Amino acid sequence: MDLLALADFTLVARHGGFGKAARSAGRPKATLSRRVAELEARLSLRLFERGARDLKLTQEGRALFERAGALLTELEETAAAIASGGGEPRGRLRISAPLLFSQTVMGKLAANFALKYPAVRLEVTTEDRAVDMIEEGFDLVIRVNPAPDERLVGRAFLRDRLVVVASPDLARPTEGTAVPAVVRGDGDRAPWRVRTPTGRATIAVEPVLGLASLIMVRDAVRAGVGAGRLPISLVSHDLREGALAHWGDVDAPEIALWTLYPTRRLLSPRVAAFLDHLKQAFPNGTPDELASYVQG
Repeated sequence: MDLLALADFTLVARHGGFGKAARSAGRPKATLSRRVAELEARLSLRLFERGARDLKLTQEGRALFERAGALLTELEETAAAIASGGGEPRGRLRISAPLLFSQTVMGKLAANFALKYPAVRLEVTTEDRAVDMIEEGFDLVIRVNPAPDERLVGRAFLRDRLVVVASPDLARPTEGTAVPAVVRGDGDRAPWRVRTPTGRATIAVEPVLGLASLIMVRDAVRAGVGAGRLPISLVSHDLREGALAHWGDVDAPEIALWTLYPTRRLLSPRVAAFLDHLKQAFPNGTPDELASYVQG
């Protein structure tokens, strides 16, 4: 197969059109169109559906793009590593990370990584949605309890758990009494099930605030407006200092933060370096390590 034609196909697929790809690469649009048409003829496959205004990958085109993009990137990085005399990380590294992790950890983590690897240009996008990292051009994503994806590989590098906390001045609810609650989102009224030293309990809630981020929830709970469900790593310092009271652990599976990246036989030096950086920052991946990193 003509690797140059394959590279032109992935360029067009990545930019979503011949015109955008041509402007990005400084190549004639007609040349890209011809090369893709030749590749389709050689494969006897239609790789794009060509509309009046847009260009969409066919099912076969998407499958080829996902596999070919990873292969070409691997070849480019291998050639660059050989040319530079080794596998020193360099170039752009695009990462997508969830909001809370970005707000509490990523600034310090990214700064230390930049100091360690000045030849890498790290770009971090913050969002909680499940991005399509292949189509959107991310090298690595950090996700909370991600759904299985056969196109990606990864591992859990941090674990946390939810607890119910409140100001010491807020009285614990009696049986059948709803407690004022600070919740994330639109105000879910489902009762909270918790584990305590004496067994399991159910806490009825009456949402008084619905906030967009867990840091906002923590700050409102600190102010005494109501109880909240929060990661232990986010409130462990307040619990030690007596600023918040622990009402119990939420009876739910643990929170696991994963690093995910496209399946490749050879891992990019940039991605490998960032994974190693995470391992050094959180060698055991415990909530206490995360809390110490945030406080430090």
